Amino acid sequence: MAQDIVCTIDDDDNRLLEMRAARHGWSIEEEVRQILLSAVSDEVPAYQNLGSRIAARFAGVGLTKPLNEFRENIIEPMDFGS
Repeated sequence: MAQDIVCTIDDDDNRLLEMRAARHGWSIEEEVRQILLSAVSDEVPAYQNLGSRIAARFAGVGLTKPLNEFRENIIEPMDFGS
């Protein structure tokens, strides 16, 4: 298991971390661990296509069908009758 050290945390930021950790009922170390885990878990790999990223974002709210990827398709602009 890796060990990382964070130096020079502002006193105000450290107090905020302490309060946040207390709200969750764990140590500052565990709070920082959870923040880091959340930050790296939310990242979407750059190689995913837009449709895949949209599907992943809305998967928990009822999107069940795959979205088509539009590649090399020419989409005509809308005509507003002017």
